[in-house]
Order: sequence, then structure tokens, then C-alpha cells
Amino acid sequence: MKIELLAHQGRANYANMASSIATTLFDFKKDYLKKSFQTMRKIEHRLEFVAKLHGITFWNDSKATNVNSAWYALESMKSPIVWIAGGVDNGNDYQSLIPLVKEKVHTLICIGVDNEKLIKTFSPFVDNVFESRSMDQAVYISYKIGNSGDSVLLSPACAGFDMFESIEDRGKRFKNAIREL
Repeated sequence: MKIELLAHQGRANYANMASSIATTLFDFKKDYLKKSFQTMRKIEHRLEFVAKLHGITFWNDSKATNVNSAWYALESMKSPIVWIAGGVDNGNDYQSLIPLVKEKVHTLICIGVDNEKLIKTFSPFVDNVFESRSMDQAVYISYKIGNSGDSVLLSPACAGFDMFESIEDRGKRFKNAIREL
């Protein structure tokens, strides 16, 4: 089965679905598993496709509250990235993200109250760095700086309690800001 046909994209989701293959040991039919992998309900705020506007694809991965989750999101993107990240840094070590950022990210838009660590870590590796004090502003910047073929990825790598009530609130504000473009 081709990976592109799966309802959930990204390496973390592939691993989760692969573990389900163990159900074949319990005599589930391959066709049943294949169909379920292609049609399973997509989960909001988890590498969720939001929209494609003027060739720019917007992805909501608001649930990425840690470096590991953001790594999987960045790794799964196939096009150049405008990355929206930031929030409450709980002692994050961003070093593991540097190779992916160097390879894929051309713009970093920092959301949150204190972005110093994100900017210091990634500014040597990206063409553009912006700070934003609202999701509306971050989305607007991403849309203006993005090019056709780019992906705008909200994958904060941080908690969002400095600006948002929850990951759901952060993701909904992201999607609402896109609708307002």
C-alpha cells in the first residue's frame, strides 16, 4: 500500500498504524486493515491539513508541545517550510531540530512571550526570523512571506499557556486566522 494513501501522514502516524498491523496475528483481514488506514478519522490539531491558498499549504500541528513532536512534523513536510513555533519553553533542547531546520525551513515565525532561545538557536540556519505577539499576525506574516509550493507549519515545540488556553485554543486560532486571509 502506498504511504500517500493513508489518512494520517507523518512518520509518527506511520509508526502508530504499523503497530496496528499486529492485529493480523488475530486473523483480521488485510483488506479490512487497508481500508481502515485509508479512512480513519483525522484528528484535529495533529498534523491537520487546514487549507491551500495561492499554492501555500497550511498545517495545524498545535499538539506539538515538545521538541520530539515538532521533529516528526518537520520531518514529514515535503516542501519548503514557513515554521510557526514558540510558547512556553520548559527547558527545551532544540539541537535535534537543527538538521531539519537547515534542510527545510526558510522562515521561522516565533509566537510567545519569550522567543530568545528559539531565535538564538535557529537564526543562523533560516533566511527570515519574525516575532509575533498574536496568531493572527503570525499567520498573516506566513502568508505574505510564503511562496507557492511552501508549507506553513504550526508546530510550536512548546506549551502555549503564555498566549493560549490550550492546544485546542491555539489550533483553532490558527485555523480562524487562515480563514480571515
